[in-house]
Amino acid sequence: MPNPTESRLRRARQTRAKIAELKMIRLAVHRSNCHIYAQLIDGAGGRVLTSASTLEPEVKKEIPNGGTIGAAAAVGKRVAEKAKGLGIETVAFDRSGFKYHGRVKALADAAREYGLKF
Repeated sequence: MPNPTESRLRRARQTRAKIAELKMIRLAVHRSNCHIYAQLIDGAGGRVLTSASTLEPEVKKEIPNGGTIGAAAAVGKRVAEKAKGLGIETVAFDRSGFKYHGRVKALADAAREYGLKF
C-alpha cells in the first residue's frame, strides 16, 4: 500500500502532465506544517518567473506564524501582485496533489481576489 506522500506525488504528476499539455504558466503551491510557498512557473521551459512564501521578510512582518490560513492568503495576495507586475493574468493552478481545502484554498482565493484568473 502506498504511503500518503507517494499518493500525493502521483496526483501531482497527473495534474502537471495535463498543465504541460496546455502549455500554460502554472501557479504551483507547496505547503509544509510551518510554511506555504507559491511559484509561477513558465509553461514551456520550467523556469520560475516569480515566487512568494511565508519566509519572505515582508510577509513575516504581517504574519507571525506561517502555517495558518491568514498566512496562505497573504502569500496568495503577494504572488498575484508580483504576477501583475510581470503582466501575467491567466495561470493554471497546480495544487501539487494537496487537497483543495484549508490553506491551499485560501491561497487560491486570495490570488483570484487580487486579479489572477484560473
